[in-house]
Amino acid sequence: MIYNELGKTGLEVSRLGFGTMRLPTINSNAEINTEEASKMLKYGIENGINIIDTAYPYHSKELEGDGNSEIFLGEFLSENSLRDDIILQTKSPSWLIEKRTDFDYYLDKQLEKLQTDHIDIYLLHSLTVPDWEKVRDLDVFDFLDDALSSGKVGHIGFSSHIEIDYLIEIIDEYPKWEVALTQLNYLDEYYQSGVMGTDYLRQVNMGSMIMEPLRGGRLVNNIPPEIMDLWNLAETKRTPVEWALQYLWNRNDVDCVFSGMTSLEQVKDNVRIASTEDVISPNDQELIREVARTYRTYLGNSCTRCGYCMPCPHGVDIINCLTEYNIAHMMGDPKASAMQYFSLIDDDSRADSCVDCKECLPFCTQLLNIPEELQKVYEYFGSDFDHF
Repeated sequence: MIYNELGKTGLEVSRLGFGTMRLPTINSNAEINTEEASKMLKYGIENGINIIDTAYPYHSKELEGDGNSEIFLGEFLSENSLRDDIILQTKSPSWLIEKRTDFDYYLDKQLEKLQTDHIDIYLLHSLTVPDWEKVRDLDVFDFLDDALSSGKVGHIGFSSHIEIDYLIEIIDEYPKWEVALTQLNYLDEYYQSGVMGTDYLRQVNMGSMIMEPLRGGRLVNNIPPEIMDLWNLAETKRTPVEWALQYLWNRNDVDCVFSGMTSLEQVKDNVRIASTEDVISPNDQELIREVARTYRTYLGNSCTRCGYCMPCPHGVDIINCLTEYNIAHMMGDPKASAMQYFSLIDDDSRADSCVDCKECLPFCTQLLNIPEELQKVYEYFGSDFDHF
């Protein structure tokens, strides 16, 4: 296993982190297959993975409910006496915070679920701009100061699905941030904070951790023949998983990549890749860009995210509704994109809130019939998250 220093934390972390959002299940998302999941974690730890990521809602019955991932992980680490062998990371459920004391309530509950007296890295989870503004007004900095001074938390940071300007704003508001978890893969270089975000994290010496390296498995499953034909032109032959992971590990602004693995075979394969030095040649770097360009030809519409259609007078988040629809079309996987659509876009800002007022039409640079496109989004995803 290859290790990197995690920014200003000083922690040495395996460049492959174990994400526990997609553990194997039985019957439902909330019922973890503990026998298989335990085998996976044991193999990963025995072969060099030293950082595990979980969160309050992972493996819950509902998208943002009280999940079982933390409970399983706490029992696994306790029963196998492995707590001191790993860096444990979990996240505060920012969307559930309504008052200052809620921060402490959820932290204490998570410590209990994880059967530990401290969390090595504690993140504010999946910050959106409204969630950030809310928790900031509820004295989140005071809470973070207390969590650090009490010893309940070793290092602090946040995960986010926001644009670069908001990422910089959050980082610049609090000097004690040490790490950030952002989304990046070779398709998402300019989606959300993307490569500009990881570059800024490097500049301020914050640990840079990556989620969705395989875009929920969509970069390695059901690959179109046209994409495989491109990969076959490479100077060095790699599997789709190797392309996706090594693309990130070839960057100097990525410290750790979390993969949400669902089988022991995936763990073994990812550990093998993470333990291999693989410098991607300039020609193969260009091939990755060509693959990304080809994927983008599968978009559902020609929205360029210019923003001229915003703000919608009825509160519809037009840009992100069309973006998630386009990504789902591009990857041919509405189930995976549905999680982001329903978790990142507020209930009253989704496509079904469009009233067909047509006030946006004169502003679209691509001459899209935006209400019609939003109707397609609604028909594609529905109005409720039932995609587990």
